[in-house]
Amino acid sequence: MFNIHDLTRNEFMLTGPFARQGYDWWWHSFTGVSRETGKERTFFIEFFVCNPALAESEPVFGSRDGKRKPSYLMVKAGAWGEDAVQIHRFFSLKEAEIRGKAPFHVRAGNCFVSDTELRGSVHVTPEEAEAHPEYMCGAGDMSWDLYLKKEIAYNVGYGAGKLFRSLQAFEMYWHAEGMKTAFSGAVVFNGEVYRVSPDTCCGYSDKNWGSNFTSPWLWLSSGSLYDAETGARLANSAFDIGGGCPKVFGVSLPRKLLSAFYIEGEEFEFNFSKFWNPAFTRFSCEETEDEMRVKSGSFYAIRWMDHKDSFLLQPVDIRDFDEKFYEDQVPVKASMYTGFGNALYAVPYELLLADTSERNSTYAPQLVYVT
Repeated sequence: MFNIHDLTRNEFMLTGPFARQGYDWWWHSFTGVSRETGKERTFFIEFFVCNPALAESEPVFGSRDGKRKPSYLMVKAGAWGEDAVQIHRFFSLKEAEIRGKAPFHVRAGNCFVSDTELRGSVHVTPEEAEAHPEYMCGAGDMSWDLYLKKEIAYNVGYGAGKLFRSLQAFEMYWHAEGMKTAFSGAVVFNGEVYRVSPDTCCGYSDKNWGSNFTSPWLWLSSGSLYDAETGARLANSAFDIGGGCPKVFGVSLPRKLLSAFYIEGEEFEFNFSKFWNPAFTRFSCEETEDEMRVKSGSFYAIRWMDHKDSFLLQPVDIRDFDEKFYEDQVPVKASMYTGFGNALYAVPYELLLADTSERNSTYAPQLVYVT
């Protein structure tokens, strides 16, 4: 059984050592329909907190020599596909209101997130994006007013339970309270209004937290499934696959995945951490000149690919979580691609330490992400 809702796993987790070396984020993705054209567009919204014990009166973006680590609340929003963009808005954690215990909420300015509501706006001009590379984003404008109903959960079990959370045993934790989430409301993206409806939103929501990011990291998910034989839509179905190389008490567990399939009320799980019911999974990622391809299989088989011409190059600041970047004293921005099929990958660390002009698509992905 994995469809077990647990709001305590959505609580704010940055206490103890994680308060000075940690991140906590709540992620949401969904599809809206243009009121004007009827076309669909996939959006994402994330509330990201890092290093709250180091908060100052203004957002802290860190320094290249590592003497100042980042500390802020970042509200990320954007869209994939044509004219894809991510837009960031930063707040000092001293001005953010965080209810840590369940039911959680985070509020700063007009931005708000909880297990049932999602509101806010982001706005960055082209001049601001150009002048402030530390914002790690493009230019654009987006606002949203949404209600959430988290219908199907993926509870990974004891690994993210109370004991292992209190021990801060894992480098990175994951909980999908809404691997199938019904969103309702509206989004205004660069002046265009999109309706978001439970029946068409293909919604997803989860959270991650920890002291660093697993590498490699693979994630596939979908809440829009169809019967391969009949073509009928599976309205009460979703799957979620995540993992890569988790670490527990500093020990790497290479090539491990957590997988859940909820098919019209029936549950199928392949979870490496449940040693009493062992699961072994193979996965691979490859990149061609035009496509990203992911294959995963054990007792199930997943095949996915998407064209790179709809991808978005995203910079991501991971300086505060990997000390070797402090030692090399280089600008730290992991190049990531995000596609209309919701694919994302980061180039390997060794390339990040090279001159940025050497980055190209011939390098194998370090991280793959699909919803």
